[in-house]
Amino acid sequence: MNYNDEWVGMPEFIQEKIKPYHHVVGVHNGGKLNIRFENESDLSRFNELSGLSIKLSTKQFTLECPVSLGDKLGQKITDKTKSAWFPFKAHRRKERHVYTGDCKALRYPVYVVSKGRHINNITSKALNRLGIKHYVVVEADEYESYKAHVSADVLVLHKKYLNEYDTCDNFGEEKSKGPGAARNFCIDHSYTNGFKRHWVLDDNFECFYYLNKNKINEVEASGTFSAAEDFVDRYSNVPVAGMNYNSFCKSTDPVPPFLLNTRIYSCLLIENASGYRWRGRYNEDTDLSLRVLKAGLCTIQFNAFLCGKVTTQRMSGGNTKEFYANEGSLPKSQMLADLHPDVARVVWKFNRWHHHVNYKKFKGNKLLKIVDTSSFKKVDNYNLKIEVRNKKENQLDKQA
Repeated sequence: MNYNDEWVGMPEFIQEKIKPYHHVVGVHNGGKLNIRFENESDLSRFNELSGLSIKLSTKQFTLECPVSLGDKLGQKITDKTKSAWFPFKAHRRKERHVYTGDCKALRYPVYVVSKGRHINNITSKALNRLGIKHYVVVEADEYESYKAHVSADVLVLHKKYLNEYDTCDNFGEEKSKGPGAARNFCIDHSYTNGFKRHWVLDDNFECFYYLNKNKINEVEASGTFSAAEDFVDRYSNVPVAGMNYNSFCKSTDPVPPFLLNTRIYSCLLIENASGYRWRGRYNEDTDLSLRVLKAGLCTIQFNAFLCGKVTTQRMSGGNTKEFYANEGSLPKSQMLADLHPDVARVVWKFNRWHHHVNYKKFKGNKLLKIVDTSSFKKVDNYNLKIEVRNKKENQLDKQA
């Protein structure tokens, strides 16, 4: 499939592989240090300061002491440093390029499922910066707290959704049932109000982003959400779509504007009448995606439109206390392997348990287009425009 042909009528997306002028590996007793240079001048300056003689033909060299090398270069390098640019490249710029613009209202309602985060509900704050009206769905005992702290319509999760929820285990009421019951409530609330789809988001998104021309810039307008809705509605067999995490999408990689037939996490656009309900105490996002794919349908994961999530186990509230703080990540990984043993297994990496899913068997699931895009103009930027802000202004905006 030619992704660019499908992307017609969407915001501009140009993404190419960015390669360094030169890349060399310093081998030392503690491991390896990858050093990258942007141009010939930077490589020459490196040799001058370090006393080394790295050439374009040099792929690897012996590094006696990374810390000593860092001192010579004026950079902080330790035995554990895996990668560095010379000269040092700061991860954060002093100024931010932010997409703003007057965008049309969304076609579908937006829900934020939340628990224990009435004060620090960062997803609700981020959506307000985008000008997106939304609901926050909470349990009855937290309703008043959320009403007092969030600038959104607060809905109470009916108790029957918790009582009827299939956790796919035998623990019953011993643990939190997770967000799936509230997500089922969102399906019914949206459907009852006459909508074909709805957005459902976790409550720990700091920002939303637009990737283009090898830059991931923040968005403070509804354009990316609106474009995603229009794109998914071109097809008849996409019951689940959503935005990729910005941490999973490097600005230097030649990714396509979207990917087909993979898992959709945390920021989802759901078709209400598809018949797929949420289940499972853990990993309900991946379980839902797999059931859709096993039925021969498609999922769409947007790379052009991204969401920035605070890592679940780094933020208080939500499921952190009930799940991860006490039992770690093994139970949630094991549940997915038990539900889908044909494609999922449990693996140990990055110092904790994870699930690993093989999505290759779903490559044959094809999109069924129902909208004729032949007359669409090549690019429609949905009124998104770049605005330059300094770092202080950006911080004040997020605190508001």
